[in-house]
Amino acid sequence: MKKRNSLLMLVFALLLSLGLAGCSGSQSSGTDEGEKDSGTDSGGETAAGGTLVFGRSGDSDALDPAVTTEGESFKVTVNIFETLINFGEQDTEIQPGLATEWEESEDGLKHTLKLREGVKFHDGTDFNAEAVVFNFNRWKAGNKEEFYYYASQFGDVLTEVKAVDDYTVEFTLSRPIAPFLKNLAMSPFGIASPAAVEKAGDKFTDNPVGTGPFKFKEWKRNDRVVIEKNPDYWQEGLPKLDSVIFRVIPENSARLNALSTGEVDLIDGVSFSDVGQIEGNADLQLFDRPSMNVGYLGLTNTRGPLKDKKVRQALNYAVDKQALIDAFYSGYAEPAKNPMPPGIAGYNDEVQDYEYNPEKAKELLKEAGYENGFEMELWAMPVARPYMPDGQKVAEAIQANFADVGVKAKIVSYEWGTYLDKANKGEADSFLLGWTGDNGDADNFLYVLLDQDTIGSNNYTYYKNQEVHDLLIKAQTLTDQAEREELYKQAQLIIKDDAPWIPLVHSNPVLAGKADITGFKPHPTGSDLLSSVEFKK
Repeated sequence: MKKRNSLLMLVFALLLSLGLAGCSGSQSSGTDEGEKDSGTDSGGETAAGGTLVFGRSGDSDALDPAVTTEGESFKVTVNIFETLINFGEQDTEIQPGLATEWEESEDGLKHTLKLREGVKFHDGTDFNAEAVVFNFNRWKAGNKEEFYYYASQFGDVLTEVKAVDDYTVEFTLSRPIAPFLKNLAMSPFGIASPAAVEKAGDKFTDNPVGTGPFKFKEWKRNDRVVIEKNPDYWQEGLPKLDSVIFRVIPENSARLNALSTGEVDLIDGVSFSDVGQIEGNADLQLFDRPSMNVGYLGLTNTRGPLKDKKVRQALNYAVDKQALIDAFYSGYAEPAKNPMPPGIAGYNDEVQDYEYNPEKAKELLKEAGYENGFEMELWAMPVARPYMPDGQKVAEAIQANFADVGVKAKIVSYEWGTYLDKANKGEADSFLLGWTGDNGDADNFLYVLLDQDTIGSNNYTYYKNQEVHDLLIKAQTLTDQAEREELYKQAQLIIKDDAPWIPLVHSNPVLAGKADITGFKPHPTGSDLLSSVEFKK
């Protein structure tokens, strides 16, 4: 990014403040209280254009969706890039996207997609079959660490992507992947402009070019990302906004204050304890995100005492999950016992959770040779997430639980990008993290987060179990959903016993916005498309 002199910065700040007043304060004050609602229907007159300011807790770590696994990045890139297959407005049912139709061979090894014609990338180049082939070849040629999601969702199983004609693409697999089409709908597989990738090289993440409703304008790290309306977007009448500014406001209370004073129009990471305050403010409204997440404490299986399964089991018994929910979630969560939420097909409700039992924890520690406990690090997330509204406070509560059984946990934290990078490399003893599902399939939780294939990508605990691996791979290859679900249930029983995590919560996330916002529909994946959002007059 080019440096700006102080005069330019002053001009920009003045323009921004005028824009914020126009898109937030003036429109809100011009709305009769009787017209304000707490949902997302578009009743009442709306004003086209304007700027939406979205306050969020952390910055993106990349604006190339293919090289990240991080939700703050997808929050932006879903509005810049489009995928071949779409999800529904607020579910993970597949729908046409950049592909209008598709068919699968009887053996499940070939998928043929017909592409939408007349679509252009933001740089004016054509979207076509060759562009799709370019993207998949780019991801396949890259290393596993760079293209995390490609490695975990397709890996070596996707053997060829071929342009049959200008608007037909054929995918060939070495074995079936049951959630193949759902995988294509995931944010990481947004189709980028080949010309822009070749021009920018390693700097493409700073200069993203897709086909989406918004075009990239500016990224000022740890401050803001600005995207603006794509005037040539193929969906007529969209987007309705002129621009969106994603502002970084790390503190939950500061974000809510910025919303209350009109500095921003929409915020996520709402503290559950603030819900009542927001409900009592006629100028604000709440948005419920359909829940599809898990928050957990990862126990890196390759480090010190955590190599021992009995130690990991002991730490599971040591944590009072209900106390965490009572203290930090205000009833907007339920205790987690599996690595995926109950709404996902294949969830094993017969798994018996580790009860809160400090005496049992001490007994297991003694059996493992740690009667007097041990010392370890406990990493606290520096950003708010739907499944982790306050990482520091949750870490402190768990620290106290561990101290009760003789384990001294030192709380450590880093800037968000560094936190993820170091945890990914296995440098944490234990770490708070979580996952919002990408496609609504059990594979996206169990395989992506806990299979030995995904060590180095999304399996931060370095957990390995060959039996689990065999079950998960077999489940990927089956088309019979009932058979797949049975395999996933078996895998959850083994994972529970191995205890690579302490599953903590499944939360019911909420966002908050100005009362004059309409058309905003939070998605269960956490990647919110903003093309239909507008302001009431």
